[in-house]
Amino acid sequence: MKFWVGTTDSDWFRFLSIRMFDEVNFWQPSASAPFKTTDVGMPFLFKLKKPYNHIAGGGFFVGHSSVPVSLAWEIFGEKNGASTYKDLLDRLLRLRRSPADALHAIGCQIIANPVFLPRDRWLAEPPGWSPNIVRGRMYDTQEPDGARIWATVGPQLETRLRDSLSEQTGLPPIPMVAAEVERFGAETVARPRLGQGAFRLLLTDLYKRRCAITGESTLPTLEAAHIVPYSDHGTHDVRNGLLLRADFHKLFDVGLVGVLPNRTVRISQRIKDSWFNGRAYYSLEGRQLAVLPDDPRDQPDPDLLDWHMRHVFQG
Repeated sequence: MKFWVGTTDSDWFRFLSIRMFDEVNFWQPSASAPFKTTDVGMPFLFKLKKPYNHIAGGGFFVGHSSVPVSLAWEIFGEKNGASTYKDLLDRLLRLRRSPADALHAIGCQIIANPVFLPRDRWLAEPPGWSPNIVRGRMYDTQEPDGARIWATVGPQLETRLRDSLSEQTGLPPIPMVAAEVERFGAETVARPRLGQGAFRLLLTDLYKRRCAITGESTLPTLEAAHIVPYSDHGTHDVRNGLLLRADFHKLFDVGLVGVLPNRTVRISQRIKDSWFNGRAYYSLEGRQLAVLPDDPRDQPDPDLLDWHMRHVFQG
């Protein structure tokens, strides 16, 4: 089994270690991914920089995306490891050359079910670690160095994963995306649930940063909509979501816009009846969705679309 050990600073770790978040953004100033494609659910460990040089926690990798720092703050807020947007910018300024650079895109690694170990459980000077490593290193439990690290840190991550799943609403665990995931450890399946931030960021990329209904690509206007609302026991699974322009998100939530199981757009007559308007919306009546994820397994679940049409849409 492979796992990643990524370097981070003690301020990020200290801030998040006293908060019980279900996910965190392990951001880096470089917009590029720290490693090539990997499986959802891969263990991702946190290694503190000097003067500590300890592995002090970790979680399970959900995905990578590159977004403007303002959007990273809007999506994750304090889960970025900073108390305010200004604090996040100040940290970026210490790592980038100019204030203008600090506003550019940053790399976001979404980590689910994070664990922040107490000081007496940190792993000092991880084996096989070179001083010139800047972003991180991939290990394998089939090799001596990886096996030693995992023997120390792995059981605590697996315990956290089991505990987090037992705290859920009682719904059976589902994969974060439709791909199969590997087994980690002797008995643990890495199937952590998506948090709200991961849900939005994954939908943003799966829909190619375009509104599912209109094709609009102005990123700040796009939002992640739940088909079955989270308040009605809907999940943060990507199959329960659509990336929508903000006005369509609001209309979808109140039932003035719907999508049939065959991906046909419906516009409620009540827009015209109540507000004597809606011409721009009615032009989309009966059209197929403009954008869908490439993988059919990531596309909206027809049963959930049918639920929305029957229980929310104002036909």
